[in-house]
Formats: sequence, C-alpha cells, structure tokens
Amino acid sequence: MKNPTRAQLVAAKNKTVPDVIGHNLKVLFCGINPGLYSGAVGHHFARPGNRFWKAMHLSGFTPTQFSPFDGAKLLQYGYGITNIVARTTAAASDLSVQELKDGEKILTKKVLRYKPKITAVLGIGAYRTAFNNPRARLGPQKETIGKTRLWVLPSPSGLNASYQMKDLVKFFKMLKKATNK
Repeated sequence: MKNPTRAQLVAAKNKTVPDVIGHNLKVLFCGINPGLYSGAVGHHFARPGNRFWKAMHLSGFTPTQFSPFDGAKLLQYGYGITNIVARTTAAASDLSVQELKDGEKILTKKVLRYKPKITAVLGIGAYRTAFNNPRARLGPQKETIGKTRLWVLPSPSGLNASYQMKDLVKFFKMLKKATNK
C-alpha cells in the first residue's frame, strides 16, 4: 500500500514497523519512532516530505535515492534502521519521557546484540531525553554503547523546519566520512 487512506492512518496508531537490521553494520540509523504513515505502509521514514531517503543519497550512503519500500536494500551497503520507541504515533511529541528512557534501554540491548560500528540517532531532543544527556550536540558523542560509537543527526522529518536539506546533507556527510575511518 503506497497511499494509505485516513482510516488506515488512524488504524496504524500504536503499530510497529520491523527493524531493518543485521550484525556488524557500518551504521544503524535510529529514528525517534515511526509515524502513522510508516505504520500504515510498514516501512521506515515513509511519509511524503520525510527527507531521510534523499539525505541518504545526497550524502553518499546510497548510489540512488531509495524509497521507503527499498529499505531492506540498505543492508547490502552495511546500514540498518531501528527506532528508540517502536510504537507509531501521529507525532514524536506524543511520546512520554518514560517511553524514550525505556526505549534507550531496549536500543542499548539491540546495539550490544548486533554490534554496529556506529548508531546514529535522528533527533537531538529525543537523544537528549532518552540518553539523559541534556547538553548533547549534533555529531559524534563521547558516550558509546559497548564498542559502538554514537552520533546524533537532525531529525529528517518534514516537520523539523530547523534544518533544511542542505543542513541535513552536511551532517549526514560528516557521518559518512566517519564510517570510512
């Protein structure tokens, strides 16, 4: 289903979207949580206007611009996708502080199990809350999960007007460069 109806969007509330994950990835991209559109279609960063897939291509992570329906192809390039909180909501602001903190614990277990080189959280506010680091800045973090380095990127949501596409690409390119080290 590529264009869910309003009823399908409403029905997607509190659903989950399966992780795109494997062992020893170069980068595990970690969204805040899936939106209703993603829940309805069953793919990450699916809402029209979400800039994740375009930023991935423009920063050199993918050879062409993938669509959300191509998400599993990321694995062949050494990338994956998960979320801090698994359940879908209309907006990330619908999540409680406790959900984000609980999500960090689940994410930590996942990272320790799959051992990506880098986990990149897409959303500074969610990272600050989930990881109890109110002074975190975009880019590489001092903290690690086991041997996995942590990064924070701006949220690619179309609702995040603080960062334009050129800004997203700049931060994604910084991360891409770090994957080559």
